[in-house]
Amino acid sequence: MKKTTLNPALLAAVAAACLSATAGAQAQAYPNKPVRLVVGYAPGGSTDLSARMIADALGKELGRPFVVENRPGANSNIGAESVVRAAPDGYTLFVGSISTAINQGLYTKLSFDAGRDLVPVAQLNVVPNILAVNAKLPVSNVADYVAYARKNPGKLSCASPGNGSSAHLGCELFKLRTGTDILHVPYRGSGPAVGDLLGGQVDSMMDNLPPLLPQIRSGKLKGLAVTTAQRVAFAADIPTLQESGIADFDVAAWFAVFAPAGTPEQVVKRLNQAINHQLATNADLKGKYETNGFLMPPAPNSPASFKAFMHAEIQRWGEVARAAKVTID
Repeated sequence: MKKTTLNPALLAAVAAACLSATAGAQAQAYPNKPVRLVVGYAPGGSTDLSARMIADALGKELGRPFVVENRPGANSNIGAESVVRAAPDGYTLFVGSISTAINQGLYTKLSFDAGRDLVPVAQLNVVPNILAVNAKLPVSNVADYVAYARKNPGKLSCASPGNGSSAHLGCELFKLRTGTDILHVPYRGSGPAVGDLLGGQVDSMMDNLPPLLPQIRSGKLKGLAVTTAQRVAFAADIPTLQESGIADFDVAAWFAVFAPAGTPEQVVKRLNQAINHQLATNADLKGKYETNGFLMPPAPNSPASFKAFMHAEIQRWGEVARAAKVTID
């Protein structure tokens, strides 16, 4: 009997077609059970709120429950690591933030690489930060603040919700840009930090604008400048740091969805499309964003554009951490 020899190239093509068809079928069926959204912080913060808003929206969009699971610790690293180790099937996702990028250059003993082990799915929103000071501090603008810092090296304090937050690294970047010696005071969350800022135990803070704005409007705090490149529409009277003479300063907190490395591309694409559809069409979600001072993520918000942004953020904040000589063991 004559032995038949199959063409290796043909076999490879058939196998690839089968895999593609299988992956396509999985994506069409996805999701067919509840999806977990892991948040690396306790309930109540901006990351948790972002997760709960999109969980509700995605549940309506895709017809399955999206359940938020809080796994706080190590500035969200515990939650991120649990997702990195999860099955890459789209049923365990991570709702991360700018801290996910910052941590990569800040922590010396991370057990994972955020740029390699997490797949960027889509950004959820952007939150501008602001440099705010205690109302009794004798400064009225950024120039006054810088002059005061130079006259009082190491004495002027800048609070943050914790090491590795956008507030922390924003303060470090400010110090590098202005050549000032300002004492960073980390807290366990924004609430305690704002409380001490109001009480005068710390002098200043560079944190999310929305929760600080009511205190600024009431005169309990002074809002010196927003940290974004452009003024913020809902606080248009507050200048930017760049307008105030601090060159090349553009910092905003952001929140996003990630999947474990190896998650099928079709599943990532389906999630991305669902998130963008909800951001564009869900009136209730838009209303919640406006109420909480969340801005829409920049277009096109594709997995590819978000991946490029994420890698740029990892590099950027790694450089700031190294220049400021800030690390966490």
